Amino acid sequence: MADFIIQLKDYRLTTAEILYHLPDYPAFLQSFIWQDYDRAPSFPNLHKFLNFWEREIEGKLHSVKVDAQTLITPGKTRFIEAEWTVS
Repeated sequence: MADFIIQLKDYRLTTAEILYHLPDYPAFLQSFIWQDYDRAPSFPNLHKFLNFWEREIEGKLHSVKVDAQTLITPGKTRFIEAEWTVS
């Protein structure tokens, strides 16, 4: 129920692919997927996580790709031309 209430407050399911350099092998990139509810376009939760990453984790960030999807949308209605009953 808490997830539903968060979505009503315009939070969106946000996914970020974070590419970072391996600490022992800086020429190699590793991928990390982060997913949480966040508010677009400012993404405060993602920024908080990236700030934590830069402060606490040794792997230097290379790039971040972000996608946010609204999960609660208006219903789609379409009309049909006929209705059949099978008995």
